[in-house]
Amino acid sequence: MKIDVVTLEAKKAGSVELKDDVFGLEPRKDILHRMVTYQLAKRQAGTHKTKERGEVKGTTKKFVRQKGSGGARHGNRKPGIFVGGGVAHGPRVRSHATKLPKKLRALALKHALSAKLGAKELIIVDDAKMNDPKTKALIANFKALGVSSALIVDGSVDENFMKAARNIPNVDVLPVVGANVYDILRREKLVLTKSAVEGLEARLAS
Repeated sequence: MKIDVVTLEAKKAGSVELKDDVFGLEPRKDILHRMVTYQLAKRQAGTHKTKERGEVKGTTKKFVRQKGSGGARHGNRKPGIFVGGGVAHGPRVRSHATKLPKKLRALALKHALSAKLGAKELIIVDDAKMNDPKTKALIANFKALGVSSALIVDGSVDENFMKAARNIPNVDVLPVVGANVYDILRREKLVLTKSAVEGLEARLAS
């Protein structure tokens, strides 16, 4: 399918042909949900930790007689029912990452791209380059394009463009290799350069 290409100044710059097997799929919410869950679980640090009864400092001496006290039969002061005792079944350092087949991850990216095109939230620009890293000028360009929340993907990110965009809220800039489902869906618009389209189609080639 063909889609119009514009410049950063919102002027026409021809058109580009998009592959149907990458941009023309019927988006499936279940696949997108699985992928987003996979990404968010994988990026969790998993460094939360509490001390259990084997790790807290305390005596292991039997501090109360076995019978006749009217209380339970305790052997030491480390159980969680005592002040300063260890936590029972507390969090441990671990990885929250789950497994997801590589083919399904690639399919999810195709569905995310197709969802943006189907919702008319995909913009193709000829390039994303600036002579100077001026945030004010880039904000004016985004206003002309009707963009307030966007992910910009380029084949090779221009340094001046990156510097100008990093001060703008709700705007992310990624290279083709970093394009992912979560970042695509979390922003309102997806802005791709012509080189990014070629790179994504090559990356997702069947």
